[in-house]
Amino acid sequence: MGTTSLLSTKELQEKRQKYVARGVSNGNLSIAHKASGATVIDIEGKEWIDFAGAIGTLNVGHCHPKVIAAVKDQVERFLHPGFNVIMYDTYINLAEKLCQITPGDYEKQAIFFNSGAEAVENAVKMSRRYTGRQAVVSFIRGYHGRTNLTMGMTSKVKPYKFGFGPFAPEIYQAPFPYMYHKPEGMTDEEYIDMKIEEFKDFFVATVAPETVACVVMEPVQGEGGFIIPPKKFVQAVHAFCKEHGIVFVADEIQTGFGRTGKLFAIDHFEVVPDLMTVSKSLAAGLPLSGVVGRKEILTVADPGELGGTYAGNPVACAAALAVIYIMEEERLPEKAEMIGQKIEAKLKELAEKHEYVGDIRRLGAMVAVELVEDRKSKKPNKTKTAEIVKYANNNGLLLLSAGIKSNVIRFLAPLVITDEELEKGLAILEKAFQ
Repeated sequence: MGTTSLLSTKELQEKRQKYVARGVSNGNLSIAHKASGATVIDIEGKEWIDFAGAIGTLNVGHCHPKVIAAVKDQVERFLHPGFNVIMYDTYINLAEKLCQITPGDYEKQAIFFNSGAEAVENAVKMSRRYTGRQAVVSFIRGYHGRTNLTMGMTSKVKPYKFGFGPFAPEIYQAPFPYMYHKPEGMTDEEYIDMKIEEFKDFFVATVAPETVACVVMEPVQGEGGFIIPPKKFVQAVHAFCKEHGIVFVADEIQTGFGRTGKLFAIDHFEVVPDLMTVSKSLAAGLPLSGVVGRKEILTVADPGELGGTYAGNPVACAAALAVIYIMEEERLPEKAEMIGQKIEAKLKELAEKHEYVGDIRRLGAMVAVELVEDRKSKKPNKTKTAEIVKYANNNGLLLLSAGIKSNVIRFLAPLVITDEELEKGLAILEKAFQ
């Protein structure tokens, strides 16, 4: 009954082909054996530096000793009595902690689920109930999940939506600024003002604000290619929501828990959301998500109307409490900024050598590089991006791409990464670019 496999990588790859659905993608075809910090060791004993962090879920790294201790302690008490059957302390304590650390000095409450998509879906449910309205607005290039409702809110058709419709009605995608692709000859200020006007016009041409329950915004677009909006735009969207009684939801699933150099990315924009969705790095790799925000919105649903069988599992909640403690104790948001600076410096070095390096952008350690055919045309270079990611994943570096045109390389290294691990990873990256 041991967990260590006696099969070889090749045998397990063949089994995967035979028994696991094709619909699950695999960026790397090796088989993990153990992991610590920002390093994964496969069953052949080969070492991998992790710049993917399980798609941004491991800000405190693989197997942080304090997370392991919290999980072990909880596992020895009980695994899952079900919060809606009998309550337990980890759920309640985590709700309290999230209400304390999220932005906003109003009265708050929190509720837990399993995945990021579930959190988004429940934020929409609460917003609809609270406002008595139905329409939902997300943004072009946004990503919010793979459930039926969240697919409708997500931009990229292939691979996320193609052939899976019909989608939920009353979902609309608003324009979102993309500074790197602003029209030539236009100043930043002119472009931002134009995008704010387009956003307002959208509520004239496409959907009436009186019918909109919520606007859901990633403070930095994740799957969309780490697109960082200008502060003025985010503040304008927030002000518009306030003016029209629309719930402003910050989707912090990928940006949260120190990734951007602050505990939550929305703090960079000096905006306080009504609701926030959290998941990914919340529980160090265990499935957990949450919605936290204004008490008057969270109290609107009656008992039994929100939740789920495994929602707020006690083991995951114990891990999350440890994560929040680690974030504070090890000052990981500050460390994120230092990691981001080092990755950015390396990318700037590579930009001097390679004409296909287009835009380098980051907020804290949420770093991306956009690859282009050439810097004048800025045409997406999907082929070069795929080559670099493939080389990295064949040579000891776990690396991911992003962007709706698949021409962005994103960096989601654990924030506990050591200087040595970071240097090793960047050295492999440099070879991949050559």
